[in-house]
Amino acid sequence: MTDDKDVLRDVWFGRIPTCFTLYQDEITEREAEPYYLLLPRISYLTLVTDKVKKHFQKVMRQEEVNEIWFEYEGTPLKWHYPIGLLFDLHASNTALPWSITVHFKNFPEKDLLHCHSKDVIEAHFMACIKEADALKHKSQVINEMQKKDHKQLWMGLQNDKFEQFWAINRKLMEYPPEDGGFRYIPFRIYQATTERPFIQKLFRPIASGGELHTLGDLLKDVCPSAIAPEDGEQKTQVMIHGIEPMLETPIQWLSEHMSYPDNFLHISIIPRPTD
Repeated sequence: MTDDKDVLRDVWFGRIPTCFTLYQDEITEREAEPYYLLLPRISYLTLVTDKVKKHFQKVMRQEEVNEIWFEYEGTPLKWHYPIGLLFDLHASNTALPWSITVHFKNFPEKDLLHCHSKDVIEAHFMACIKEADALKHKSQVINEMQKKDHKQLWMGLQNDKFEQFWAINRKLMEYPPEDGGFRYIPFRIYQATTERPFIQKLFRPIASGGELHTLGDLLKDVCPSAIAPEDGEQKTQVMIHGIEPMLETPIQWLSEHMSYPDNFLHISIIPRPTD
């Protein structure tokens, strides 16, 4: 891969200032103060909220404490989506800090998966990495790794260790020079205005004529509504890691540098603010 390490670092260390408040109907022994955290964009809510849980459990009656879950403005937040994706999709044009509501009751079974331990997050994370490598390298890279390498990827993410993670992840981002890129790009496109979970299909980084496919090419093929009509204004924003990449950016470069640790490009299509 081309080694733009500063980009990798900036993506890794992206943070979202967040204010957690307890839902008003939760029964408490005393008033629950809000709790503030800088959330890592690349991580998962249930991986970084132990302090939040402890903070609010102190004021709860223990018999009232069930599985913790989070919502933003009435939308339950999926723990198996990376935090940065959740923010871009639901709150990217709102004032900071991001205001998240904490619940310990009435788990929304229809909207959220249960997450009873960090093993569940690890299993989901590794399944995504394996799926991404199947697309990129027919699973050859991940299958040649040892169990300890898989563990190092997970521990690097869990403990927020950039060098530890990238020492192994680097191998997943390489390809034979003669190929010019991955077999297919692992990506998922999420739309704020639809109930559909996401769009995902096979897309090659190199066109049959040898030219590099761009982000614009991907969107035209997979989600044309995200591209402005020739005679009209752009009604949507395309967000990855909180920024709007230029549509001319090669999709191979984005895949190498702007993927989340699960090796997928998570792309949010959101309505452009009207003000």
